[in-house]
Amino acid sequence: MKFVDVATIKVVAGAGGSGCVSFRREKFVPKGGPDGGNGGRGGNVWLVANRNIQTLADFEYKRIYRAEDGCPGSGAGRNGKSGEDLFIQVPCGTVVYDASSREVYADLMEEGDMFLAARGGRGGRGNRAFASSVRKAPRFAENGYPGEARELMLELRLIADLGLVGLPNAGKSSLLKALSNANPKIAPYPFTTITPNMGVMADHRHRLIIADIPGLIEGAHENRGLGVSFLRHIQRTRMLLHLLDISSGDVEAVMADWRTIRQEMVSFDPSILEKPCLVVGNKIDLLSPEVRGDIIDHLRGSFTAEGFRFASISAMTGENLEELIVELIRFADENPRPRVLPRVTAIHDGRSRDDRDLKAMRRHRVEVLRESDGVFRVIHPHLEDAVLRYNFDHDENLVRFSRLLRSYMVDEFLIKAGAQEGDTVLIGEMEFDFSPDVPADDPLADPEAEDEA
Repeated sequence: MKFVDVATIKVVAGAGGSGCVSFRREKFVPKGGPDGGNGGRGGNVWLVANRNIQTLADFEYKRIYRAEDGCPGSGAGRNGKSGEDLFIQVPCGTVVYDASSREVYADLMEEGDMFLAARGGRGGRGNRAFASSVRKAPRFAENGYPGEARELMLELRLIADLGLVGLPNAGKSSLLKALSNANPKIAPYPFTTITPNMGVMADHRHRLIIADIPGLIEGAHENRGLGVSFLRHIQRTRMLLHLLDISSGDVEAVMADWRTIRQEMVSFDPSILEKPCLVVGNKIDLLSPEVRGDIIDHLRGSFTAEGFRFASISAMTGENLEELIVELIRFADENPRPRVLPRVTAIHDGRSRDDRDLKAMRRHRVEVLRESDGVFRVIHPHLEDAVLRYNFDHDENLVRFSRLLRSYMVDEFLIKAGAQEGDTVLIGEMEFDFSPDVPADDPLADPEAEDEA
């Protein structure tokens, strides 16, 4: 399967169903009251971490995900069915960002971690909900709220127990094949591996996931070679196995290769150097028997002095491979996998639009912006909310909305901003022609009169 570790998707939650306008009509029940039911809530969109998925490749072919809309209410007080939630499976280790601002929303590391990516819209209320001792026969209902829509960037950072790092052609893929059930491409030239490969080394006590990270070169943190594309995958590994090609027999050159990779790591993320690291010299089969012992002893002494264990192997012939496996098992015992509690995260901790404090919304001041000649936009959260809720196919809702505009003195604010009769007024997604209903002697009808006052 193609390895993809960055993808951009759009998630759209379901819209709430509309409320119903209905009146009870039964035999022997004269003048039955309103019985229109509420609309159902729209479905939410969730991202769920799944350890059986290893790549974001599926998101290259499908980029828009929509949850189910809520069903409208109906007569006899029947509420609409809520829309089904949509659960999108992503690999463990997926970081979720806002696609434009790059704000981090969630980090789904463990199996079952969930992220509420988009919240479904609330269903509209039916006319039964508006009945009162004063209004006995309401002939209007509400629309459902639209669901949230959001552009997300997904970035996969592989989660592995052991990360194989080193310069290109150090033999990482050969070692991965020798240690696990993986079958990576192997060839005698640099950058044979251009995407991370995963394998599993298992015994009766351990199941170690091994990640073969594509070869790093000097300047990788500046996007040279394969660049930072795969440096981020090192961040999630529990331990590092640093593979060095020692076939040249030049101890100074081997140590220089070691320092090159370590410097790239610290330039990208200094915390990587805090991970436990085992150094392995590879390709000892290419060393002449006369110098092999001296070179290995010299390297072991150098790394021991720096606080690192050193092992020497030949991944191609299998020489010393059993000793390396024993060392890796002991290494895993000394550095146990940390336990992480499953997390359920959300974009914000505040209340949803459904639960907003109406009094707080009303405290906002009405603002009028001139968008162009003859076009004015009215900004106020309560008015914009009403545009979403009111179903203007019902005449009573037009009356209710006109009454709401008068209560907020919208005509007066528009006149003060320079609006003339016939100009276009925008409130949320609603557009209408301005027809002022302000008394001629109102001082706000003449901006200069207010200045003189």
